[in-house]
Amino acid sequence: MPQPWDRAALRSPRSTSPKNPTFGPRNPLVPNPAGTKAYILKPMTRKLQLFIFIPILLFGCKSSTSNPREQTASTETVAGPMVSFTFDDGATSDIAGFKFGEWNEMILSHLENEDLKAVFFVTGKNKLDEKGQFLLKSWDDRGHSLANHSFAHLNFSSEKNTASLFEKELKKTDSIISGLGNSVKLFRFPYLKEGQNKSKVDSIRNILRSNGYTNGYVTIDASDWFVNARLIKRIKEVGVEKAEIERFRDFYLQHIMERANYYEKLSYEMNERHIAHTLLLHHNLTSALFLDDLIEKFKEEGWETVHADQAYRDKVFEKIPDAGFAGESLIWSMAKQSGKYDGSLRYPAEDSRYEKGKMDSLGL
Repeated sequence: MPQPWDRAALRSPRSTSPKNPTFGPRNPLVPNPAGTKAYILKPMTRKLQLFIFIPILLFGCKSSTSNPREQTASTETVAGPMVSFTFDDGATSDIAGFKFGEWNEMILSHLENEDLKAVFFVTGKNKLDEKGQFLLKSWDDRGHSLANHSFAHLNFSSEKNTASLFEKELKKTDSIISGLGNSVKLFRFPYLKEGQNKSKVDSIRNILRSNGYTNGYVTIDASDWFVNARLIKRIKEVGVEKAEIERFRDFYLQHIMERANYYEKLSYEMNERHIAHTLLLHHNLTSALFLDDLIEKFKEEGWETVHADQAYRDKVFEKIPDAGFAGESLIWSMAKQSGKYDGSLRYPAEDSRYEKGKMDSLGL
């Protein structure tokens, strides 16, 4: 099966870090609203210490010399669960008092501190202006892979969004990211929806194939986006100082780990081995605030963390579900196609409806 990572030899040398003075990282303690400093100091002293020295790290040091694409560790013989981190969308706005350049840098710094490389599946619509170009460059310069998430984030299981429109969406974003040094030919479907019938799924798969793309499958899906939305709503209502961000963090960690363990168990039953998972997260405030805690939590629970491009070399990603079972995560689709889990699989696999009651009961 052709691998998109074969393009590594064509990639150009990269600079150490973005230096755009308008959108680049600043000390988050200065411009954030009243209360932010107290929050960072109280429950997250470790994060404060990190971000005070971000400018020094960015402009006084070289990026890590390790090259994840030179790693040859087999994903077929792992002794325990393995996870990699992938991100969707690519927002370029300030969020709840956090400047765009700051919270984007927070995510990048969490990954850099763990020496992890991600795959960033970006939409193209907001990547044409100065902020969008800065965002792409900031991730590309740090060695993360940039992949395609369509142009306008459309649901391709909707009848109005045709296969012809899909091709236009694919090509528009490809034209935006293909010149980047770490661009890869992976496509992730918005909402993980691949088409509402077999005919459309087959048409879209043919379009991907003819354009050199493969599906950037998710194996662990969750609703981080919903926790993120609730957190932002709370901050806007009461301010950072009174938002009880630590409680949102605890729920976020519990939720992601619950879903990760569910999909790991399901995958192990079908594959009879541990696979290299690809976790779906979003480029948002919860990733900025909690990603380091999430990585630490995975490690505490016995998971190995790996680069995302390494994870995509796992042979599980060669198991393409039949068109009639396409959509949701790869593990969900495999389970649905097997016919063995009809009594336990829910649809949609992940959604706000499953977490709303829990968060309501906790006052989050």
